[in-house]
Amino acid sequence: MATAQSSNAVEAIANHSGTDRQAMLEAGARRERGLLLYTTGTQIEPLIRGFERKYPFLRVTVQRGTQTDIARRALQEYRVGLRKIDMFELSSQGLILIRDANILQPFRSPEAASFDAAAIEPARHWVVVRESYTGIAFNTNAIPQVRAPKSYDDLLAPEWRGRMAMSGSTSTASNFVGTLMLTHGEDFVRRLGRQDIRVYPMTSRALANLMIAGEVVLSPTIYNSHVEVSVAQGAPLAWTAPGPVPVTDTAVALARAAPSPHAAMLVIDYFMSQEGQALYGQLGYGSARRGAARQAGNNSVQKLYIGNRPDFLREFAEWSKLYRDVFLRG
Repeated sequence: MATAQSSNAVEAIANHSGTDRQAMLEAGARRERGLLLYTTGTQIEPLIRGFERKYPFLRVTVQRGTQTDIARRALQEYRVGLRKIDMFELSSQGLILIRDANILQPFRSPEAASFDAAAIEPARHWVVVRESYTGIAFNTNAIPQVRAPKSYDDLLAPEWRGRMAMSGSTSTASNFVGTLMLTHGEDFVRRLGRQDIRVYPMTSRALANLMIAGEVVLSPTIYNSHVEVSVAQGAPLAWTAPGPVPVTDTAVALARAAPSPHAAMLVIDYFMSQEGQALYGQLGYGSARRGAARQAGNNSVQKLYIGNRPDFLREFAEWSKLYRDVFLRG
């Protein structure tokens, strides 16, 4: 395992933009021989295999955990002076506490020029590399396509009163309410609350499964990626973006005192590259990279990168309270 680098050394490596950048990163990575990455899931495995094929002299060690566990672990390690983590693949919301604890190093990658500016954290602490979108989904056996709601305003129609459901996952529900607050205002949220929407204490994926079974016919809190996977297997589902939709993202970030910063920057470049984004696309995720295969199918989706908002934590707390007040009353 490489020795932790000083913050100044990591900063210089992370922001090097000379013509020798690639050669410099590869030479340093050969000395480091590998790196440690913290992430939440198994979706990353095809990316790791692709990276190691391209750089066979490097090995990526992955440590997994929940978003909360990873943030807590990183804060504890830096608090006691332990510097072993090189980089993160984590949601922007999960990276906020880590950033605010001064654990992340802003970086520059030549791949960033191909990304939507909104997908890059304003101070360059992270870049979104995979994304899904929460929108309206419905059971096509129960609701014909021509009658299905196509906008947020359509959800207020009397015919949908008592027929809708939403995920009770705090992040999904609160980000949905936040999107409505940003695009329609609090009065609209309260009017929607009078539509007697049933809240299910489960993830959007589980709620989509109930929709496939016919127990639920309509929900505005379903991910497009879940619907696409299910439709490919013959499920009677359809999905639409009713307007601007919240992006559920995963981003890459570099640790401030990374022991293997050269190798970590090569991974970041690879995940952001055309090849890396194509692998994410094969897993069903959208992309913020212009020209990516999955980007073409998402051109009609208006995306809100709410996790990149400068005061997100305060806003999220307010949205969560409004969600509880409006949709969980009594």
